[in-house]
Amino acid sequence: MNANGQRPNAVRIVEVGPRDGLQNEEALVSAEAKVAFVEALAGAGLPVVEVTSFVSPRAVPQLADADEVLPRVRRRDGVRYPVLVPNMRGMERAERAGADAVAVFTAASQAFVERNIGMTIAESLEAFEPVLARAGDLGWWRRGYVSTAPE
Repeated sequence: MNANGQRPNAVRIVEVGPRDGLQNEEALVSAEAKVAFVEALAGAGLPVVEVTSFVSPRAVPQLADADEVLPRVRRRDGVRYPVLVPNMRGMERAERAGADAVAVFTAASQAFVERNIGMTIAESLEAFEPVLARAGDLGWWRRGYVSTAPE
């Protein structure tokens, strides 16, 4: 039910496996495998596939090849390929790699956001303002989400 107590007439599935699902894998996954994974998900009919994240390579080594992966994905008509961008450094990398859709996130848990992105919830929202403004200036699709919910 939505806020008005009505059933929604549509649901959008956003696949985040290539980013969220792979970021914690211990063994490095090759860029080729990541590209194939993204293309298979898009080929299966998913309308939005979050390709990767332009986070610090030191913080998330599994996604250090974002600059290589995104440009190699063969994009299908009707599919969006957002990338997670936590700050303006990531935004600059995303621009150079050919992104045209961006996602930002915070968390409902203060401990989670501090542990995972090293800032408070309020600071994370401030950090996203210039990212979203720049993406808007470029005409990119933008998405924000809450990553976790407190217990």
